[in-house]
Order: sequence, then C-alpha cells, then structure tokens
Amino acid sequence: MERAQQNFISQIALMDRMIIYSSKKTNRLLFVLDWLIKEQLKLDYELVQDENTLKSIPFFISYGKSFNNALSIPDSGLLWEKGVNEHEIKTGSWNQVPTLYENSATSQTLPFDLFSAVFFLLSRYEEYYTYTPDAHNRYPATQSILYKNKWLQRPLLDEWVQGLRNLLRDQFNINTPQVSFSYLPTYDIDIAYSYKYKGFVRIAGAQARDIWARNKAVYKERMAVVLNQKQDPYDSYDWLKQLHNNYDVQPIFFILASLKTTDLDKNILPTHPKMQRLVKQLAAYGTIALHPSYYSDNDDTLAKEKETLEEIVHKNISVSRQHYIKASLPGTYLRLLKNGISQDYSMGYGTHFGFRAGTGQSFLWYSLNNEFTTPLRIHPFCFMDTTAMFEERLSLGDSFDRLKAMTKILQKSNSRLVTIFHNFSLGSAPEWIWWKGKYKEFFEEICPKIVVKEKSI
Repeated sequence: MERAQQNFISQIALMDRMIIYSSKKTNRLLFVLDWLIKEQLKLDYELVQDENTLKSIPFFISYGKSFNNALSIPDSGLLWEKGVNEHEIKTGSWNQVPTLYENSATSQTLPFDLFSAVFFLLSRYEEYYTYTPDAHNRYPATQSILYKNKWLQRPLLDEWVQGLRNLLRDQFNINTPQVSFSYLPTYDIDIAYSYKYKGFVRIAGAQARDIWARNKAVYKERMAVVLNQKQDPYDSYDWLKQLHNNYDVQPIFFILASLKTTDLDKNILPTHPKMQRLVKQLAAYGTIALHPSYYSDNDDTLAKEKETLEEIVHKNISVSRQHYIKASLPGTYLRLLKNGISQDYSMGYGTHFGFRAGTGQSFLWYSLNNEFTTPLRIHPFCFMDTTAMFEERLSLGDSFDRLKAMTKILQKSNSRLVTIFHNFSLGSAPEWIWWKGKYKEFFEEICPKIVVKEKSI
C-alpha cells in the first residue's frame, strides 16, 4: 500500500500538477500560488476548497489545516484581509534561513506562514505604511523589515523556494522541474559622454568654471576630447559590445531620454544626431529600454520621452527603470501601466545593496488598492555601482565582495542576478579607473563559458 502511494505521488510529479487545499479563495492567495507554484516550482496547480475531494488524493499542500498526507502550512490570516493594516510580524528560522510570520507552535509541516510571507514581500505591503520619504521622495531601505533584521542582502524568498523544493523531493518524493541560476547585466546611460556633444554653451560654461577653479588637467582633457584627440572618459561602448558578444549575452540599456537638461537630468538630448546614433548602435546587440527622467512624474512628460525613444529605434518600448530609482507605490506603477510599460526594473534601493522584495526573481505587481494582480512585471536588482561608490562608500574590493556574496546565495537557490552599471563606471574616468577590469573579471566568472572570439578586451 505504501509503495503504491509513493508510485501515485511520483505520477503526480510527472504530470507537473499540484493539488492545493485552502478553505478560502482570494486574489491574494491566487497571486501567491501563481508565483510560488507556477513560476518558481514550474508546476500547474488546482486549488481545492472541499475537504471531501481530498479523500482520494494521496498527497497535496494544505494551507491552514493539518492532514496526514499533506505538506501543511500555517495560516496567519493576511491573505483573507483587504487593504493595508499595520501589524507586527513574528520572525523565526527554518533550516537556518530566517522567516517571517513564524508559527512553530502548530502541528504544521512548515514552522511559518510561507504564503503570507511571500505576499508581504512581493506586494511591498510595508511600503504602503506611513513613512518619511528620503530626499528623492523614495521609500527608505532603512524602514524595511529586511534591513531592520539585517537580511536585506539575502534573497529570502528564493531560499524558501529552494527549501520547499528540497522538502518536496526528500520527504514526499516529488521532483520539480530543474531550474538554474541566470544573470542579466543592465546599464543605465544617464550621461552618455563626459565632454562630447554637449553643445557650445555647456562646454564653454564648463571650461570657464575649470579656469576659475584652476583645474588645468580637466580643461586640457576636455579640449582634447572635443577636438577628437582623445577618447571621452565615459565612452565604454565598444568595450561593452565586445564583452557581451564574446559571451553571447544580451544586456539591457536604459536610456535617459529627458527632452531638457535639468540639475538631475544631465543627459545629451535624445534629439541630438550623435545620441541617436549611439542608441542605434546599442540596439544592435542589446535591448533598448526607457530611463524616465527625474521630473517625469506626470503622464505627458513620460509619454513624450517614451515616444522620442521609440522613434529612434523604430520599436515599441515596453521596458523601463526609474532614474535615481525614484519609484513610489502605487503612483509610479500606475503611471507606467497607463503609458504602455509592461516590465519595470526599478525594484531595488539606490542607497543600499540587496533585495527590496526579498527575491532576485521577477513577479507581477499586485495592487493592494484594488486587490488584483496587474500585468506589470517587476524585475528586481540587488547591486548598483553608484550605490557602492557614493552611498555605501566602499572600496572596489569590498564592493565586488558584497556582489559575489549575494551572487553565491542566488546561485545556490537557482535564482536570478540583475546588476546595474553605468557607462561612466566602465570607462577611463580617474575615480572609476579600476572598475572596468574588476567587472570584466566578475562577468567572466559567472557568464556561460563559450569560445572567446578575441583574446583580450
């Protein structure tokens, strides 16, 4: 009888289908199951609410009630609520991994409410609490539960998923489809060139300031670049092209397309022929995405920037990342959806390394205001070069040590790494001079090993 039951369980696994029992059904629960069971475990599922239908099923996952033949998960009640209610969250541990919504006093298989923990982090529930925004009107990393517990640089959701996958295999003889770690390099092109193509007025003004400050070295360098006697220090484009071509990796380039120069939008205007040429060159081996300007927090400005970029590449632009990671919920996401953006890469902190939503994997945005899953897919990042330099104030070695530590956890949990670098950090500017070599070393360590087309880059 026991062997027959194990065989039946194996058949269920082979069918890639999981039975989930819950006495209730809400959009919150479906959101969690779609991400956890479908997207992460790669299994179809059927949600069952009638206990009588469970009698003929040898194994299932049960939410909120214990059964002898089920993997049971305690229920804290969060998935049955509506709106946002500030509440205390009990923390604990499972297989040496920190947990939220701890409930080890029950007879459940897991010692915490995995479903509520997933929902809390992915919905960014805590960002709907009352908080004091930072100087850029952003949600501060220091207010998050992950930061307060010193877990920000751990992708806890991915570790929980891996733990669940192992539990299904080892205890219940259910093998889920194989998944593997992946890496996506992305680049923000905020200031395409340090000196070139900025127009007579901007160049003359900069030269005057250098003369006043007696900064002869910068004055001479600018003149040499403008006169095409020296490469612009922010020009790392040929180097990036060769790096990605050598490893057959397609990056994403987020282009700052502000239609006017401001104190925080110092790009070369996208209407400039040289900027348009650059964008087309990058589009030849990468994906072009929108980097909405700092002051694009209205539909009209965002729409014009998006349209301008689309006219350059002759394609619809549906991918974005906010300049300065200036994203606030729910306003930013609603504006993106309204303007035809279906994928956003702003889920991270500009001030701290780590996993803002507790995962390296993408997920759909759940609107807490309307209680439904939207079509906007959110892609988290965990590392940005300017965060290391200007916010964390780390040395080059320490910066990449932090990146490698997070990468190691993502690799172990078969998750996804997304990094942000800028063209200027990989160029020849004195303050970034050693970053190019260190990045190349890191890139080559984790990217698929293929035959390098040229020996050096």
